[in-house]
Parts: sequence; structure tokens; C-alpha cells
Amino acid sequence: MPPKKRNSGTTQSKELKSAESASTDKKESPKLTLSAKKHRDKDAEFVTLCKSLHVTDLVCDRAWTLWKTVQDSMNEIADSEKRVWGACLFVSGADMDVACFTLTQVLKAVSLNVMQFVDLVRKLDVNMDTISTKVNSALTRLEKKYNVTLALYQRFEKTCKKIFALVSDDQERETMRSCWTMFLLAKGRALQMEDDLVISFQLLLCTLESFIKRCPPDLLQPLYKSAISKVQSPPTRTSRRNQSKAKFRPPEPEVDLQLLKTLCEENECNAEEVKNVYQTSFSTFLDSLDFSRSSDFPQANDLNQQYEEHYLKSRDIDGRLFFDGDETVLLPKVEISQVERTPKKNLPDEDVLIPPQTPIRAAMTSIQQLRGDLTSSGDQPSTNLATYFKNCTVDPTQAVLKRLETLGQAFSQRFGQAVGPRCVVLGWQRFKLGVRLYYKVMEAMLKSEEKRLSVQNFSKLLNDSTFHTSLLACALEVVMATYGESSFKTGGYNHGGGDPVETDVCFPWILDVVNLAAFDFYKVIESFIKAEPTLSKDIVKHLETCENLIMERIAWRTDSPLFELLTQEHEGGAAEQVETPASFSQPLQHNHTAADLYLSPMRPGLRVLPSPDSPATPSSQAASQPPAQPAGQTPHHPKSNSLSLFYKKLYRLAYTRLKILCSYLLSSHPELEPIIWTLFQHTLQHEHELMRDRHLDQLMMSAMYAICKVKSVDLRFKTIVTAYKNMPNTNQETFKHVLITEGHYDSIIVFYNQVFMQKLKTNILQYASTRPPTLSPIPQIPRSPYKFPNSPLRVPGSNNVYISPLKSPRMSPGIMTPRSRMLVSIGESFGLSNRFQKINQMVNSSDRSFKRTLDLGSTPKPLKRLRFDVDGQDEADGSKSGGDSTLIQKLAEMSSTRNRMQEQKMKEDAESRKE
Repeated sequence: MPPKKRNSGTTQSKELKSAESASTDKKESPKLTLSAKKHRDKDAEFVTLCKSLHVTDLVCDRAWTLWKTVQDSMNEIADSEKRVWGACLFVSGADMDVACFTLTQVLKAVSLNVMQFVDLVRKLDVNMDTISTKVNSALTRLEKKYNVTLALYQRFEKTCKKIFALVSDDQERETMRSCWTMFLLAKGRALQMEDDLVISFQLLLCTLESFIKRCPPDLLQPLYKSAISKVQSPPTRTSRRNQSKAKFRPPEPEVDLQLLKTLCEENECNAEEVKNVYQTSFSTFLDSLDFSRSSDFPQANDLNQQYEEHYLKSRDIDGRLFFDGDETVLLPKVEISQVERTPKKNLPDEDVLIPPQTPIRAAMTSIQQLRGDLTSSGDQPSTNLATYFKNCTVDPTQAVLKRLETLGQAFSQRFGQAVGPRCVVLGWQRFKLGVRLYYKVMEAMLKSEEKRLSVQNFSKLLNDSTFHTSLLACALEVVMATYGESSFKTGGYNHGGGDPVETDVCFPWILDVVNLAAFDFYKVIESFIKAEPTLSKDIVKHLETCENLIMERIAWRTDSPLFELLTQEHEGGAAEQVETPASFSQPLQHNHTAADLYLSPMRPGLRVLPSPDSPATPSSQAASQPPAQPAGQTPHHPKSNSLSLFYKKLYRLAYTRLKILCSYLLSSHPELEPIIWTLFQHTLQHEHELMRDRHLDQLMMSAMYAICKVKSVDLRFKTIVTAYKNMPNTNQETFKHVLITEGHYDSIIVFYNQVFMQKLKTNILQYASTRPPTLSPIPQIPRSPYKFPNSPLRVPGSNNVYISPLKSPRMSPGIMTPRSRMLVSIGESFGLSNRFQKINQMVNSSDRSFKRTLDLGSTPKPLKRLRFDVDGQDEADGSKSGGDSTLIQKLAEMSSTRNRMQEQKMKEDAESRKE
């Protein structure tokens, strides 16, 4: 029978009462009533808000201190005090890990919806840099979970319209309500990663199946009425008097495969995958409710009570409010219309409806495309691939199969730990798809090498464990990205500054699972993309992002093989440079293959030509031998193909980033860009130890500040950082959490003073002399080697720009000479707000900004001070700013430059389309 109607006010009335009992699970048991005497110094309305949310005295004090900081930093408050109080309470509770209230409860208390609240908290961060990594991670997780739940509910609503028939007594509405609540409960119990869109959607289809087959026929549309298997007779409506008799009906099958198939076809979802989700996760959930063999609907009150317990424990959003159309979870009307509106082709006589590309449809399409491309690929090597294996001097077949078995176990177990305890089987499914792609790409690579080299014996390559692990890891990353489980759009990438979370399977998670160095993984990316032309544009961009993340930070970790290669390279003497500046102006040739990068450390020009009767391939033994050393000469290591290509790409990425930052800040001083680049390039080439456990952008910002210092250009670190934050995909940890000494981190300013400037002092001062160093050539920035446009933010002709995290104390000027003192930045804060507010507004107004600035009713008020890590003067050396007029002029020039860049980009795009 249909579920009993629940009281719509139950959720709200129980929330605050239940918060008291649920709070006992937290690290610190909150005192439910605040001491009135202790909080007399605070605003009475603030204390009332704290009481309503059951916060502890400690959280109350911390939030009030934060509020006073906000108040002192703004001339006026853009939002009502109560709303900012709510944001301060959320930040303080998350920072202290003492959650006394749910996100929904605070949203209700301050009358904001989810996205308005997220933007308000982020606004505090942008203005003052007071939000910690922990708070930022919590905010990102909440935002992602909200977006996933919203997409799921929108699809649920549309699907239900096709399933349920309208009846007079609103039974279908109450059935839908119970179905949605049961789905939320299933998602919460089955998944640790509740923001996994694909598995969540598959669970939703399982939930719909369980309700449809229990519906009376007159509650269903014809399609689903006929889809129910004939083996079972759907339950009919029974009176209360006959309910006891209905309990004796024979138990229904656990899953109606015919019905499930219909649901999957209607929703473009793979039926086999949904069936596996049902059998592994959903059936266990049904058993926990004692519902799997019942022919009746679950009791609505029971579902509500169990979900309420889960929601209060999770402390975030009450998902039932989506069904109620509650204002706290609704998008602004404009956004709703953009999501739901069906785009139309501009035809003169007729409107042709095109299905909108919703998040779920996009995910299902990507998965269908991947599975379709792998239909002809098997779980075992193909006949051609097996032939390549047999042609090897040492047959690698058994080693390949054993490696796959070991890594398959590791991957599926780690996948289950991250996604959900019952998801190990789903991990095996992902792994099997990855294996198919691995075999397919390997065969394509070998065919290409055979055509290039006219050989068939690839024994050395195919017996290289690192090559196989890298190729498999790349295939698995493609699968994970296709399923949306590894996505950079939602902040999944762990930038550092905190412990990695096991529920985050975004890159570089896969490297840890298969125990692979990032530098080794980088070697296969380009060859992989070229060998698999069916990869979608989004997946190619994802892999390019992975490559950039490796170059900017991950490859520079202490245990990276990159440092060993660099040491070997520099042992050959100064002439044996990693990559000579003279090659910068040459095009980047994308003709390196995986075989070149994994096997031969030598550049093509240094290879020994094999004898006519030996296979002329980098896979042969001869190809990997260095030329004989003449007698009396000191032996040296041959140059590395992989290191050479790595540095070529690194230089181009570094210059691309620098060019964007210069366009923001130094448009009135174009002569400084090549000088800054020369110092930046010199650092990467000759002082690469400065990159150890650091980020490329930290050296970039330091080089910019140093050159501006010696050239007497008034550009402060706080100005650099303010502009840097407006570049795409940046993270505050990049400038707040920089390695100073082993185990000690501080701000970018302290890194500059204590590390960068000390190491490069002599070199920096040369740029102030009458005979400065020779300028490094500007790298030629090619179009993407993969024939795809890159990031939405692209300087004319540039590659992608991706960035990440870092923080630091001060250095006493007393130990410095007068010459070196002028290079130092000591005691600098983020200065006066009116100037940097203008920078924020100028950069945010451009089409290149990705930072959302949701208007909550009025314009943000200028700050008295943008706080960084000190609260003193603009510069510790006593210098003062040159006034607003110069800055305003700079801002106008920035705008003009940006417009020119956009025009140039449009021209390039037009040329690209012609090509």
C-alpha cells in the first residue's frame, strides 16, 4: 500500500531537538545553554543565535572574535549582521571540528540558500585570507554534495513524471516523497563518497525499481505497468482490514531485471552496472531495513526517522528539502531557468528540441562512449598483442598477467575504502575497463613503433615494469575521470597543506594506489593520447591537467626520480645543461614515444647506430648503450630524453603563467617581463633544489618581486598575491603554506626573504648593474599537441594554466648589507583595502575570471585592510605606497591589455577553426 503521509513540518520541528542528542558524538560535548554572564560583552542577538544553534561557549567566543575582525576590516557590512554571524559560526565550528549544528539549521537561522551562504563564506576568505585549509575543504565538499544532490533530484522529478500516473488523492506524490527519502538514506549508508554522481544515480534507479514493482497498477504509466515481470503480480490496493492477509503473499524476487532494464534504457544507463550496484550495495541496504522480501511499501515515518538520524550525524544538508522546494536549497530563478530550459536550434520555421546537457546526461554519455569504444577489446591480450609478446626475446605475458592481478586487488580494495564498503566489486568493474583500455592502447603504441622502426621485437620495452604500470595507471585515470570520480572541476585535487582524505580519489590518488612516481607517469601521457584518438575532448584536457600538475609540483617531491636524473645530468659539467636556452625559440617537437622516454636515457643524436643484423629499435640492447668513451676522458652520463622533454614543457608552462601574471600587473612595464623570465628560468635550470617540495608559482612570484625591487618598480607582494588569486585554478595554500626548512612552513614573503633571496642574492643584484645578465630567449608557445583548445583562460598561443597551494615568519634586516636589504620584503601585509578591492573588481570583471561573485543584495564594502599574516604597515622597511593615482592608472592599463588579449584570442580561435 502507498506509504503513509508524513507531516511536512516534522523535519524542521525535530532538527534543533535532535541536535542536542546527536552532538554527543562530537569531540567536545557542547554545553547546550550558554552562560549569560560569560557572554555579556557580545551582542544579545548574536548570543540568541548561538543558543538557537546549540553552540559551545568556545565556538561562541571564537565566532565573535572572527566577527570583530570582519567588522574591523570593513567600513560597512554588505550583508546583514546576522548572516555574517552565521558564516562566522560555521567557520569557527569547522575550524575547531566542533559541529553543533547542521548546515541546514544555520541556513534557516540566517535566511540564506546554500550557494549564497557558500559565496558569503568565500567572500570572507577572498577579502581577509582567514579561511583555513580545513574550512575550505569542508566548504568544497558541501558545495559538491549540494550540486550532485540537486542534479539527482532534478532527474528524479523528471523520471517520476514518466513513471507515476496522476490520481485524485495525491498518492503518487506521497509515493515519490518516500522514494526520495529512501534513496537519500540508501546513498548515505552505502557510500562514503556521497558526491559520487554516477553511483548515486545508479542507486536512485535501484530505489525506483523497488518502489515501482510494489505500486498498484493504477498508479503507474503504461510503459512501467507493462515492464513489471509477469512472474510476479503487482500488489493491489488493500483495505486496512485485509492488510494482514496481504502479508502472506509469496515473497517477490529481489530484483526485477526486466523492470530494471526498462529504467536503465529510459535513463541511458548501463543495466549491467546498475544490476551490480543493486546486488552489492542496494540489496544489503534493503536487508538492513528488513525490506528486501516485503511486498509492501516501507513506512514513511520509519524512513524519515532513520534519515533524520543520518542527516544530523553528517551535519550538512537535509536532502528532503529538495522535494519540499525549500528556499534554502533552491537555485536563483535565473540559474534554474538555465538548467531546465531546453535549448532550441535557430531555425526559421520550426523549433527543434535538443536535450539539455545536464550533469547526469553528460556523465552517462561519456560512460557509454567509453564502453562503446572498448566493446571490441577483451579482458585478455588480443591476437595481435599476444603475437608482439611472443616475438620478444623474453615473453612478458606471465609478468603482465601477474602484475594485473596484484594491481587489480590493490585498486579494488582502495576503491572500496574510498567510495564505500560494498563498492569493491564496482572497483573491479572500473579496473576491468581500465585493463581493456590498457591493452588497446598498448597494441596501438606497438603498431606505431613497428611502423616507425620496422621491427617486431620489443622485448626491453615490454619487460619494463614501470612502462606497464604507467600505461595501466593512465588507463585507470581515464576510466575514473569518465565516471566523474577524478575531477578537477570540484576541487578534488589535494593541493597540500593537510592530510590527504581517502574519500578523495582525484589525481594523483591513482599513483599512490599503484605505487608509481609522478615523473614516470608523465612519460606515458602524450603517447597515450596520440595512441587513442577516440578519447573525448574533456578526457584529453583532464590528462593535460594531470601533466601540468606533475610539472608544477608533484614531480618535485623529495622522493621523486627527477632529482636523481638532475644530479646525473649536472655531473657531466656545465656544458651538459638540462635544456639549453638556445632551444627555447625552437618549436616543441611532439615526436617522442613512450619507448624513447622509458628506455633510452640518450637523446636521438647520441644514439649508436645498430649493426644491420640487429634490430634498430630503442627496445634493443644496442640502442640503450652510450657511445664508447675515448681513452683518458672522464665518463659521463648520457643525456635523458625524458628529462629534456620534461624541461622543455616545464619552461613553456612556466613562461605561460608568468606572461598572464605580468599582463595583470606589469602592463605599464613590458620591459620587465623578459628580465623576470630570465631570473625565473635561471632558477629552474641552476637552482632546481629550490623546487624540492615546493610549487612552480612560488618561484614565479618571488622572481617577479625581486626584479621589481631592483628595478625600483613599486609592486608589493600583497599586490602580486591579490592578482595571483584571480588566475584560474589557484589555491591560497600556494602563497600561505610554503616550505621554509624541513618540516617548517610559512608564507610566500618569508620564503622569499629567508630562502629565495638568500640563495639568489648575487644573481638578483646583477640586474641592477650596468652589465646585467644576458636575457634568456622567450620559449615558443605551441598550440596543444593534442589538437584541442586548452583552458578557458588562455593567453594568446599559450598552454593550460593550472596552479595549487602554501604559508610563513619574518627576517631581521639587521644582519643584511645595505645592498641586499633593498631586496627584502619584511613585515608586509596585504595593505589598504581600497586599492586591492579595485584590483579584485577589475580582474573579476573580466571574462577570464572563474571566481563566482554572487550578489547577496548590495555591493561588497571596501576593507580597511586586506590581512595576510601580519597586521602591520605596508612594508617593514618603512616604505609607503605611492598613492592611488598610480594604481588606478595601472588598473586602467590592465583592462586595456586584457581587452587586447581577448581580441587576439578571438582572432586565434578564428584561425584555428579555419585550419
